[in-house]
Amino acid sequence: MAEQESLEFGKADFVLMDTVSMPEFMANLRLRFEKGRIYTFIGEVVVSVNPYKLLNIYGRDTIEQYKGRELYERPPHLFAIADAAYKAMKRRSKDTCIVISGESGAGKTEASKYIMQYIAAITNPSQRAEIERVKNMLLKSNCVLEAFGNAKTNRNDNSSRFGKYMDINFDFKGDPIGGHINNYLLEKSRVIVQQPGERSFHSFYQLLQGGSEQMLHSLHLQKSLSSYNYIRVGAQLKSSINDAAEFKVVADAMKVIGFKPEEIQTAYKILAAILHLGNLKFVVDGDTPLIENGKVVSIIAELLSTKTDMVEKALLYRTVATGRDVIDKQHTEQEASYGRDAFAKAIYERLFCWIVSRINDIIEVKSSDTTTHGKNTVIGVLDIYGFEIFDNNSFEQFCINYCNEKLQQLFIQLVLKQEQEEYQREGIPWKHIDYFNNQIIVDLVEQQHKGIIPILDDACMNVGKVTDEMFLEALNSKLAKHGHFSSRKLCASDKILEFDRDFRIRHYAGDVVYSVIGFIDKNKDTLFQDFKRLMYNSSNPVLKNMWPEGKLSITEVTKRPLTAATLFKNSMIALVDNLASKEPYYVRCIKPNDMKSPQIFDDERCRHQVEYLGLLENVRVRRAGFAFRQTYEKFLHRYKMISEFTWPNHDLPSDKEAVKKLIDHCGFQDDVAYGKTKIFIRTPRTLFTLEELRAQMLVRIVLFLQKVWRGTLARMRYKRTKAALTILRYYRRYKVKSYIHEVARRFQGIRTMRDYGKHVKWPTPPKVLRRFEEALQAIFNRWRASQLIKTIPASDLPQVRAKVAAVEMLKGQRADLGLQRAWEGNYLASKPDTPQTSGTFVPVANELKRKDKYMNVLFSCHVRKVNRFSKVEDRAIFVTDRHLYKMDPTKHYKVMKTIPLYNLTGLSVSNGKDQLVVFHTKDNKDLIVCLFSKQPTHESRIGELVGVLVNHFKRPAAQSGLRMLLCVLLECRQEETGTRTRTKPRDSISTVKRRLTHRRPGRELSCFRQLPGEALLSSPTLPSEPCRSPPLTVI
Repeated sequence: MAEQESLEFGKADFVLMDTVSMPEFMANLRLRFEKGRIYTFIGEVVVSVNPYKLLNIYGRDTIEQYKGRELYERPPHLFAIADAAYKAMKRRSKDTCIVISGESGAGKTEASKYIMQYIAAITNPSQRAEIERVKNMLLKSNCVLEAFGNAKTNRNDNSSRFGKYMDINFDFKGDPIGGHINNYLLEKSRVIVQQPGERSFHSFYQLLQGGSEQMLHSLHLQKSLSSYNYIRVGAQLKSSINDAAEFKVVADAMKVIGFKPEEIQTAYKILAAILHLGNLKFVVDGDTPLIENGKVVSIIAELLSTKTDMVEKALLYRTVATGRDVIDKQHTEQEASYGRDAFAKAIYERLFCWIVSRINDIIEVKSSDTTTHGKNTVIGVLDIYGFEIFDNNSFEQFCINYCNEKLQQLFIQLVLKQEQEEYQREGIPWKHIDYFNNQIIVDLVEQQHKGIIPILDDACMNVGKVTDEMFLEALNSKLAKHGHFSSRKLCASDKILEFDRDFRIRHYAGDVVYSVIGFIDKNKDTLFQDFKRLMYNSSNPVLKNMWPEGKLSITEVTKRPLTAATLFKNSMIALVDNLASKEPYYVRCIKPNDMKSPQIFDDERCRHQVEYLGLLENVRVRRAGFAFRQTYEKFLHRYKMISEFTWPNHDLPSDKEAVKKLIDHCGFQDDVAYGKTKIFIRTPRTLFTLEELRAQMLVRIVLFLQKVWRGTLARMRYKRTKAALTILRYYRRYKVKSYIHEVARRFQGIRTMRDYGKHVKWPTPPKVLRRFEEALQAIFNRWRASQLIKTIPASDLPQVRAKVAAVEMLKGQRADLGLQRAWEGNYLASKPDTPQTSGTFVPVANELKRKDKYMNVLFSCHVRKVNRFSKVEDRAIFVTDRHLYKMDPTKHYKVMKTIPLYNLTGLSVSNGKDQLVVFHTKDNKDLIVCLFSKQPTHESRIGELVGVLVNHFKRPAAQSGLRMLLCVLLECRQEETGTRTRTKPRDSISTVKRRLTHRRPGRELSCFRQLPGEALLSSPTLPSEPCRSPPLTVI
């Protein structure tokens, strides 16, 4: 049973219909067609309705949905049948076949293509090159055979005018390793004549429309279709097939399959020769027939690689052997035309059979050792013409319909046989089924001495002139009492039948009227031996090999060849025997309308096909009292969630007992029967109820599974996260330990090193220890500094601290900080610096010590001061731990100004070579001085001054701190409220730029703009230009 689709699409399996009747069958078929569901099951048979449009249901995604699935697990599809046949072949090593039947235009050829496509897609998972080659050739052979064997008819633009049975051979792994094609009854009469609205074989139109100008010129052809008598009827017809594009596709396919270039060219030459043959015209000059357009004969001879006179002789004369004498019998005009047409048909048939044999030579399985490679198995695909009823039905339609009678008989027998055997195996009582047994019609056609084919053969073997009317008379005399045969003579009141022309057969598909005209000639299939010898003597080896019987001598006596009908009958019997030996699967194709419209569903048209395909009988046989059957294991697997006794697994003795428990739980025990391995369900309603219960439980199961799975995923994520964190923690611990151990190893002996480990390179720390490394390095540096300080005398420590403070403030900002020399601090008391006045300064310093109670002298030095009038004067500064004194050295270091240190707020210096210093005070009375030394003259003391002051203010006992900032420019600003000036540092480069740009005249002056006394400013420590480099500011 197919997977249950929504009821809006109808029943997916006709077996599940409530009542088995034609109205319900047709209603379900129509509903599914209108809803776009073109496939429906009848058990294991697929009913396919031609949609007349492309459907997106054959792609790779769809193939994956059906691969390896059971029939009942997915909606009806061709792929389901193809997969079932493949599984049966692969799992049970059993040969299978897929029989595709239906009338012309029902979609048989397309169905066979899709089945081949599916089998090719699911095989060769290891992508072996040889398997891919075989698959590619099997697929490519389709388009070649379609080009030479298909034609446009009134019912189908791509109708197969031959029967095809393809065996695909598989190795023990299930991969295709080769194949074989059998062709049946090519409708070769189509070469010379077609019914109105139809065309000849595609190959002629593809050559003329797709061949290059150079090729057509070499074949003496032109593109105009109406120039050739044999194809003129269909020259103006429109077809859905693009002949020009298909010509290239077919040529490429022939190359892929393995046709040699000269073989492909020979095929084109044969097609061209047939077209030229159709243009030959015969005239009679007295009693002598002549060829009116003799130039065409030369062209035909050139194309067939033979001599012109031999071609002309074969067309106009017939060689007859009478005993030992050989004579040339001249044709009448009618005989010459018949011979020409027979020759054209025979050449095309030989070409088609040769193409099939060449494909077989290439794709056929080479000799393989079964002991090494295992048993080869086969899937057969039968794509054969469907039942045909035309306005004019001739010999070809008779043979085709006989073929369908044989296949229908096989179908009913096999299905009925399978059902009976299954019921017997399972121990279920068999109910007799009424169905139409068409064995009586098969006997009517083929029964020895009494059938139509034996009567036709007898008529053909009679000596003398035998006509079609004589054949019909023989039928009337021998089949007068047969219930399925009638003619006008036997039923005089039937005005539909013509006297001496028509007879009717009541086929299983309906009544068909046949015209006997041409039956005798088509059955004899006469081709004069002269044409066979002509072809055998061709210099083209391909053509020569097509006609092996041409080597016989004229006087050599041969056995009478079998007639066309007998040959076809024998091939059908062999085909049926072959199919009967395999496990069959069926695709029954239905044509919804004659307008090739995807919207129209013709009820009468479809009803007729359903009747002659025997689909309703198939449903009855399949049901036989029970609508559904399934093995206990598979049934339990599908429905076990319905009962608490079977979900998730049962503990009963067997699956059969578990199924009984499930059915009893649902209350369906009166509607089922239990076989040995299968359960049989009588009514579809029970099955639908089971499906509904299953669908309801599936929702709950899915929710439960989702809950469990989500919980599982959450636990898995938690465990992975926890594991990752644990690994990370241990890894970090390892990295930290490794880093600590490495640091300890590298710094192990630094106490004994001369530089206390300064040269030791620190290892690269892990990211987590970067801040720790900084702290560790700081600790190390402090330790190293403490070790170094221990070596310094106590008296030198204040000087060292001052130098450290200077470095912290000015490192990188000034080039010379005076670190390389000893800092004396009190330079005014130093004789080298002030040899004349040092004796004068010392008493003054002592007096200030007594008076101001200072403890230490921090710094003293001579300076030059710039006053508010821009006048430069020599002065001295004396800095103690309590005051800053400005002194006049010319007046015995008279104190001119005293500034308590706690009033200092900042100190500004520049980053140049000058020694300009600005002392900022709380009362904004800044002191601007320039340090200078007398001995040596260029000694820089800025660093020393900054160092001792900063070091002093760092002490815990200091009352205030001293800020040091970087300033761009030192300016002398005039206050708006008075004439007092003061020096003010600028905060940032951007601020200075902005203020200089918008400076009001007279309000902002460079402190060096109007400095008089160039001689006094010539010292390199004092620039003669305004300071443009960014000065340092200590505030």
